[in-house]
Amino acid sequence: MTRLFNDPAAFADEALEGFAAAHRRWVRPVTGGVVRAAATPAGQVAVVIGGGSGHYPAFSGLVGRGLAHGAAVGNVFASPSAQQIRSVARAAHGGAGVLLMYGNYAGDVLHFGQAAERLAADGIDARTFAVADDVSSAGPDESAKRRGIAGDLPVFKAAAAAAERGLPLDEVVRAAERAGARTRSFGIAFSGCTLPGADHPLFTVPDARMAVGLGIHGEPGIGEEDLPTADEAARLLVGTLLKELPEDVPGPAGQRAAVVLNGLGSVKYEELFVVYRKVAALLGDAGVEIVDPEVGELVTSFDMAGVSLTLTWLDEDLEALWRAPADTPAYRKGALDAAAPDTGVRPETPVRPETAPLPDAGPPPAADASRHAARTVLAALDAVAAVVAAHADELGRIDAVAGDGDHGIGMLRGSTAAREAAADAHERGAGAGTVLTYAGDAWADRAGGTSGALWGTVLRSLGTALGDRDTPDAARVSGGVTDASAAVRRLGGAEVGDKTMVDVLVPFADALAAATAEGLPLAEAWDRAATTATDAAAATARLLPRMGRARPHAEKSLGTPDAGAHSLALITRAVHGALLDHPHDHH
Repeated sequence: MTRLFNDPAAFADEALEGFAAAHRRWVRPVTGGVVRAAATPAGQVAVVIGGGSGHYPAFSGLVGRGLAHGAAVGNVFASPSAQQIRSVARAAHGGAGVLLMYGNYAGDVLHFGQAAERLAADGIDARTFAVADDVSSAGPDESAKRRGIAGDLPVFKAAAAAAERGLPLDEVVRAAERAGARTRSFGIAFSGCTLPGADHPLFTVPDARMAVGLGIHGEPGIGEEDLPTADEAARLLVGTLLKELPEDVPGPAGQRAAVVLNGLGSVKYEELFVVYRKVAALLGDAGVEIVDPEVGELVTSFDMAGVSLTLTWLDEDLEALWRAPADTPAYRKGALDAAAPDTGVRPETPVRPETAPLPDAGPPPAADASRHAARTVLAALDAVAAVVAAHADELGRIDAVAGDGDHGIGMLRGSTAAREAAADAHERGAGAGTVLTYAGDAWADRAGGTSGALWGTVLRSLGTALGDRDTPDAARVSGGVTDASAAVRRLGGAEVGDKTMVDVLVPFADALAAATAEGLPLAEAWDRAATTATDAAAATARLLPRMGRARPHAEKSLGTPDAGAHSLALITRAVHGALLDHPHDHH
């Protein structure tokens, strides 16, 4: 269990605040995460890593000389938002470009990609690199679909050590690619993890059994086997990784490898050492020379009982990068030359970062009719936040069947932030379109994760369609929903049948368009479309997921609807209630 917390929705922020207070010698807080206490040296590429909370020491604990220049930190198991990543990258930028690095998960790929585009618009050369080391999550022929787990450490370190040498951005990216191509990981688990505020773990393993091929977000394993002894566990880990060598490694004999035996949260150091003695012996028997092994907690999953093994097959250059010194709160190696210069940070410096200022100089001017219509938008967003709050636990449970169980808390953070931003914009005289746009930006920024990015896109698409000039009619609202449906498919890459929110959004948009084309008033048309949405969400129980975190666990999710589809259906029904209560703010 996670036993010590206040408000579960504030857990990630409070953990980061305490981490920064405890490690001022290495880091300082900025909006969205932390950066090194000392500025990035002029002309040095900045390596900015990131991901969700719940994995400490990844990601914030790996910020310091010889490793990352900054870390963007999302909510529990949810990627940071594009805005958080951009903020951290701007604070870390030393004038020579930025490499954004993260594990290969849908939400991270979306948000880091968007952040790179925004940084480019700011005039900063930004590249992205996703670590994909988990051999259990996809076959060697589909290695680009693999998840990033504890292989994050050697790959991040290779790029960061290259940056520390003063190499240009292209060569830092090349070091990341080389390390990524030669890194493989495999994990096993004996129990799931419990998120702050939850009363049971995200998955359970029967007594005397273990889950094989786990992720780092409390997803269940790919398979199940009998509980091994420590030596049997070592044989399984080593045997699995020796079966799949990089293309340019002819065989294990005579090779040199960086070895990471990683505890996932509640397998403690002595147990890890018992396993490692056998790992070392088995690798030695295979003719592998181990270089600077790491045994301990490096990429965790809250209180999950599990262990993973990572091998990075070294060439001369990768070995030099792996052995290079580093000094971070959670990872130290070798000795760096002269200490980083004092930045003048003193204990009395407040640890809380300044929150981002309100957008620009206020909302753009709006017609009275649109400001009037914004009241309905506000009522609708109130209804959304209320229905999400009422169902947050249920959404988390549904998501935990094959995913990582964070959908409820992510939707809660997003919808609450959207409602607050909308109320603030409305109070300052914004029209319906601007209220929705501000709400969408706030949702994406506070929720993070894939659903945060997609919901931000839904609200922004609607906002663009409604505009600020007049009272929106049913056709304009329906057109905005159709635009949102197209934008979500473009951004997330999912289509109907993949078992995602798209399975509800597309039929909802189509039904709304058909009903408004018949000339039905908005509330009536929306009612009909919301019924379609409810049916479509229930039907996702019969689908197998083909996207995102649930994909490796397809069979487990049969019989359970998709959490994102279910939450969207609940929301369409709740919004209908708001439309009935405000009949004069739309045609």
